[in-house]
Amino acid sequence: MQKNQATLKVRVDKYLWAIRVFKTRSLASEACSKGKVFCNSQPVKPSYSVKIGDTYHIKISTDYTRIVEVNQLTEKRGSAEIAKEFYLDHSPSYEKKKTEDDAFFSSKDTRTKGTGRPTKKERRALQSMKDS
Repeated sequence: MQKNQATLKVRVDKYLWAIRVFKTRSLASEACSKGKVFCNSQPVKPSYSVKIGDTYHIKISTDYTRIVEVNQLTEKRGSAEIAKEFYLDHSPSYEKKKTEDDAFFSSKDTRTKGTGRPTKKERRALQSMKDS
């Protein structure tokens, strides 16, 4: 028997897992515990009860935050198509920042597969080409 939406109580970690914000429930719980999930600008614990109309700010990385508004409550994880019915996504589009080249690694230098690490002589030759 299905519970009524008004009487259904859902934990925030379970809800975020069910709508596919997080891959596992333990990751959702961990994010809540570390203070990466906010409701009304207050960090929430994993046991916080979700209410219809709540807006959650989920910090995914240092430069990206998902903003999710609750439409309906659910405890069960389904397909991504079904999960979209339970929330409104107000997140800005995610554009990965182009990062500067790392001082220790350059993606421009590639070696053929199976040749192994460069020898000391090869490293010197590579370094002299970079300096030129």
